[in-house]
Amino acid sequence: VQLQASGGGLVQAGGSLRISCAASGRTSSRFVMAWFRQVQGKEREFVAAIMFNGGTTDYANSVKGRFTISRDNAKNTGYLQMDSLRPEDTAVYYCAASQSVIRSNLASQFAYAYWGQGTLVTVSS
Repeated sequence: VQLQASGGGLVQAGGSLRISCAASGRTSSRFVMAWFRQVQGKEREFVAAIMFNGGTTDYANSVKGRFTISRDNAKNTGYLQMDSLRPEDTAVYYCAASQSVIRSNLASQFAYAYWGQGTLVTVSS
């Protein structure tokens, strides 16, 4: 599975942005999709994850209520809608996927086999 993240950019604090993750390759497999983010010099952190059927999602506490993860399986694409953005949301956002992730491991980067190249989101104050 190859993942291509897009949609990052510069936005003012309080604004919104939607980033996308297009999957190609063995997309017939039922896989979990997730978003992580990383600031230079810091560890990569979990943002959100969504199961194949879209019915189960998980969010980091720092984004809960502001970010929404979704997916369109017909288009093999996942999305992260980010609202009420804050300067501390500035990071490179990576999408990740894996065929089998149990719910208790959704927030672990080590549970994901496939990674996109990252898209930069910058929130100005």
